[in-house]
Amino acid sequence: MQDAALLEQLVPRAEELVERHLDTTKEWFPHTFVPWELGPEVEPDRPWTEADSRVSAGVRSALLVNLLTEDNLPYYLRDIQRLFGGTEVLEYWTRRWTAEEGRHAIVIRDYLTLTRAICPVVLERARMDQVTSGEVPDPPSALHGLAYLSLQEMATRVAHRNTGKVLDDPAGFEVMKRVAADENLHFLFYRDLAAAALEVAPSEMMIAIDAEARGFEMPGTGITDFTTHAKAIAREGIYDFSIHHDSILEPIVMRQWKIEEVTALSDEAEQARDRVIAHIERVRRVGERQRARQLSDA
Repeated sequence: MQDAALLEQLVPRAEELVERHLDTTKEWFPHTFVPWELGPEVEPDRPWTEADSRVSAGVRSALLVNLLTEDNLPYYLRDIQRLFGGTEVLEYWTRRWTAEEGRHAIVIRDYLTLTRAICPVVLERARMDQVTSGEVPDPPSALHGLAYLSLQEMATRVAHRNTGKVLDDPAGFEVMKRVAADENLHFLFYRDLAAAALEVAPSEMMIAIDAEARGFEMPGTGITDFTTHAKAIAREGIYDFSIHHDSILEPIVMRQWKIEEVTALSDEAEQARDRVIAHIERVRRVGERQRARQLSDA
């Protein structure tokens, strides 16, 4: 009932944000981004080797994680509707969000199939494992969900965009840039609805922000060998602690939500604010040490 009451107060803002999204987003078609001219070169029955791929193992890890995260949409839909169910505008948003995200999986998979950047057999087996497991982050409340989804959408946007930059392929860059642009619009929806929640229920939202920021992991929960892939992605400079601090935690939590300026907090929420600020500072320091090691090893 607490979630239902809070969500009801957020309905007017959610309606504004959905309208803004529909006015801002652009219709696009996956088939127009795929380099179909490579089609005649594809031999479906020929075993894949690393020589087929023009990208490093770390970039392949990024592409696999990015795609499998999109493939797991049915379970994100399930859990987001569980969190936001009963609110018409948010149920509509969840369906719209799922439809838009579905295009991402289509265009990335078509691109990977034609370029043979990743072994198609490995990719399909990984998809089967991921979707069969049905594992996704499981925020305990709607406010936790808003905090998590805000961070997740920006993290995904950054991962897609940075992957495109290191592909060294104009078609691949355009695919990932297009997907990242969608993710940015999704981020703006969740970020601004979370900001509204911070005004309506400051203490409860601050506690949620603390929990989700400190427990956040790069999207990819449930992917086989995810830790190995995450390390490879970090080594490529696609997503690491410094990026997480500079592109996610600091701009969203500190500058956009302005948690240091929030007033009328309970004692528990004050403690939560102190914890998350300390956590962001720790991530900054870890990121700096990580970057220094990478530079020394280069």
